[in-house]
Amino acid sequence: MPKPSTSKYLTPEVLSRLKSLEIKARLVVEGFIAGLHRSPYHGFSVEFAEYRQYMPGDSIRHVDWKVYAKSDRFYIKEFEVKTNLKGYLLVDCSRSMAFAAEDRIDKLTYSLQLAAALSFLMLKQRDAVGLVGFAEKINSYIPPRSAVSHLHVLLREMDKYQASAQTNIADTLHQMAERIRRRGLIILISDLLDDPTEIMAGLKHFRHNKHELIIFHVLDPRERDFSFPLEAIFKDMETGEQINTLPWQIKGDYQEVVAEVIDRFSRECRMSRIDYVPIDTAMPYDYALFAYLNKRSRLY
Repeated sequence: MPKPSTSKYLTPEVLSRLKSLEIKARLVVEGFIAGLHRSPYHGFSVEFAEYRQYMPGDSIRHVDWKVYAKSDRFYIKEFEVKTNLKGYLLVDCSRSMAFAAEDRIDKLTYSLQLAAALSFLMLKQRDAVGLVGFAEKINSYIPPRSAVSHLHVLLREMDKYQASAQTNIADTLHQMAERIRRRGLIILISDLLDDPTEIMAGLKHFRHNKHELIIFHVLDPRERDFSFPLEAIFKDMETGEQINTLPWQIKGDYQEVVAEVIDRFSRECRMSRIDYVPIDTAMPYDYALFAYLNKRSRLY
């Protein structure tokens, strides 16, 4: 099990919340990972882990009869699954990810906390995890490893991430789809503030190569409801372009456009068998993660 880290994205408080998640939903989390392996991934092995005392309802085929002969007690052999799943966390580090309203956590920090939590859970399941930070281009790439110590490598890299440059999600998706030949799990964490048609083309490139995808669409609540003061100046965080407007005049149209974009991603991802998870930064990331894991566990 990964040891506590000094990373700002996996603090003792965060680890405590993750442990609570694990205690509350151990079967959910394990079911999430096992479910991923059940059909698309092959080549995993089962190895002996430990003995435990027989309980009513246990299958007798796992009883160790040699131990029974020596102790006159029934003990069950427990096994653990070792898999060859490789997961890749793709984290959007463009300037728009620095947005935060009302002293709320910014989208990049939130996304990295989510990435750290996923890394922790997957490494605990002995899966290999890699990390990609990107904006206009790929800024960093850490290949997947399954060693427990790899968590510290990932967290040190996350600590370096800063929101900068414009975004080009599609190019990153296509580049990684060409680089990652072996089927795996691709997790994109982004605000998806780019051309939806091009983003979907990049995601479908992965699906063409038989990868499984999970998309965490991270937005600030104000980016959804547009509840700003009566008069405001809006500045594009990536281009610097500014516009003066009265938010109440365009609020309805804005909300309609955002809803249409979210609905489009939801619909097209569903058609392509891609898991699409809209999240806003007002929700504690562990609640969002638990809700998603719980939902996903019911699919397997």
